[in-house]
Amino acid sequence: MDGTHGEKGCECPVKKMICWLVLVASLASLAACRVKTPQERIAKELGLDATDGTEVLHYDSHGGNGDGASCYALQFSDDTMAESIRDRAGWASLPMDETTTLLVYGQSDSACCVGPYLADSSGSPLLPEIEHGYYRFIDRQAKDKTLSAKPILERGSYNFTVAVYDEDLDILYYCHLDT
Repeated sequence: MDGTHGEKGCECPVKKMICWLVLVASLASLAACRVKTPQERIAKELGLDATDGTEVLHYDSHGGNGDGASCYALQFSDDTMAESIRDRAGWASLPMDETTTLLVYGQSDSACCVGPYLADSSGSPLLPEIEHGYYRFIDRQAKDKTLSAKPILERGSYNFTVAVYDEDLDILYYCHLDT
């Protein structure tokens, strides 16, 4: 070749179209990988408008393999979130049921010690004891019928979300465990 017909970027219409498609696909993939705020994560999974919440706690021990625990706490200026949760399906008044309590706070007596499963690196529960409010437990393995057929405490792995709203302090806790 004499160099007069060499490539000069995207000059023909087909090449221009391919260049634009690659650019648009790249931008779309970057937008999809955007890190979501805690408020956006809560809105997506719990169906709550948490945009007015101020993040007051963030803990995350997820490693490169995706296993770990995370917890966010959002402080609200009034009881609007409680009003939103109060009659919403999937939420229950505190205290938690026995299984959720065991997963969140653990159980210790003279015979044994179990959990807490939703704990920080030192083994302490990620959630404080809360007396007044609401909670929601989401078993994210329930979509897999082979795993969800077993009671959660008999499984070899745990993938769940616990959300707790403290009515006294107007704080929403949103925690995940992935094993």
